[in-house]
Amino acid sequence: MYWETLPKWFWTIYYLFLLTTIGTAIFCLVKNKLKGMSTIAIFFSVTVPIISIIKSIGRTEGVNEVEHFVGQLQQGFIWPIITIIGYLYILVWWVYFVKSKARNQDNVKIT
Repeated sequence: MYWETLPKWFWTIYYLFLLTTIGTAIFCLVKNKLKGMSTIAIFFSVTVPIISIIKSIGRTEGVNEVEHFVGQLQQGFIWPIITIIGYLYILVWWVYFVKSKARNQDNVKIT
């Protein structure tokens, strides 16, 4: 059986984003910065794709992942909501990370 899927470039960017998030969050844990938020970001970066893959296995032929996701969301399933919460959390975590890095750059004095 062949199912419709999103293009390879999309999956490359998606998984690079998740791997970058995991790597950056581990970096923050090692540096003792944003520890709680980084732990949760790692959790969501690992669990959200797993949930999405498992729940997308049963999609009908000719439906790609986004169409399946939207259809499941419209039908009121909980997994798309959890997935959205996970992605939003990861985005918020990136905002905090970038802001904390910008603050640290402003505090560095050049002599």
